[in-house]
Amino acid sequence: MRWVRRLSRIFAVLVVLLLLFVITGGSDTLLFYARVARLYTQSPDSRLAMPLEDVSKKAIADTWQAPRGIGRRHEGQDIFAPRGTPILSATNGFIYKIGENNLGGQTVSVIGSGGRVYYYAHLDSYAKGIEVGDRVTTRTVLGYVGTTGNAQGTPPHLHFGVYTTTGAINPLPLLSDRIAPTVTKKKENKGRLVSRKA
Repeated sequence: MRWVRRLSRIFAVLVVLLLLFVITGGSDTLLFYARVARLYTQSPDSRLAMPLEDVSKKAIADTWQAPRGIGRRHEGQDIFAPRGTPILSATNGFIYKIGENNLGGQTVSVIGSGGRVYYYAHLDSYAKGIEVGDRVTTRTVLGYVGTTGNAQGTPPHLHFGVYTTTGAINPLPLLSDRIAPTVTKKKENKGRLVSRKA
């Protein structure tokens, strides 16, 4: 009989904890981390869409590992574009972090397949309505090119970084140009209608 009482107490505690999760919004957090855990089981993307629509890969000067002050190297690529140019997610995934720091200024981080984190920095502003936990695709606008953080006084650009579980990797070899959408004409059916019923 003792084990029944213990089991019922444990069950009561679990019910209370579950109720607290639901009331405080913890269930959303739990769901987000479950989605992130699933991403870790997938193979990382071998190709990434260019985060700026009208910039080609050939237009990017390779700034990977360029010296940045004393004892620091550049962990990404700088992609120059006019201020306010929309920044698109380079991959499918979830918004992992939205925030501000001294180096990157206004930043957005997206977590994708394989647990890779894609870091977008120096944003002039964030896209309206984005939140941590939002699902993104390669058509999702994250923000707009700017000069925040340590990019003040430089031409507007996006700092794009890719981080694995072991550290930063060069995003340039992974980037591929975005293909402009093609407009197709709707074909007219010039034949007569035929019934398929027997």
